Amino acid sequence: MIQLIRNVPRPLEHPVLRHMFAARKAVFVDLLGWKVPVVDGRFEVDQFDDVDARYLVVTDAAGTHCASARLLPTTRPHLLDALFPSLCADAPPTGPAIFEITRFCLDRSLDARARRTARDALVVALVDHALAHGIAHYTAIAGLGWSRQILAFGWRCRPLGPPQTIGGEQVTALEIAIEPDTRVKLTATGIIGADVPVAVAA
Repeated sequence: MIQLIRNVPRPLEHPVLRHMFAARKAVFVDLLGWKVPVVDGRFEVDQFDDVDARYLVVTDAAGTHCASARLLPTTRPHLLDALFPSLCADAPPTGPAIFEITRFCLDRSLDARARRTARDALVVALVDHALAHGIAHYTAIAGLGWSRQILAFGWRCRPLGPPQTIGGEQVTALEIAIEPDTRVKLTATGIIGADVPVAVAA
């Protein structure tokens, strides 16, 4: 199942988000070594996990976290404009039809095949969510290895500036266009999203 969770004033009290924050800690802190806030030694939560954030969460039949991403409106402070504007050759793209994809997380407990399935489901869910909610573009920050994958997915995507070294890693900022045929483009390159229902939380 793909769950859209938004308008949550106390996200750590939400059961699905608690599992997501624990998965984020396992990936971004334990595996990748990011220096980001950790709550109670178990949950990766930062200042952008507030009521304006939206979360797309892929869960299995038992409700276990498989993959997730956080979406931030660019009409308010977000990572690219607040923390990393230098990644853009010009001003970071902002506007009501532009959201930032952050914390794209694949659960470490998954094997390679399950990770690919969860990744594809989440990528397609991002496109479907954009088409359903009037989002014309996403922005994102990614390391070079992950950015190469993003660029190869088949959607129309462009770097916003040259790569820079941040925290010892080469990273770049990207802008992804979401168009009526984007889902078809993803399918053509092998990104197949699971045909699963979307549960929307208020």
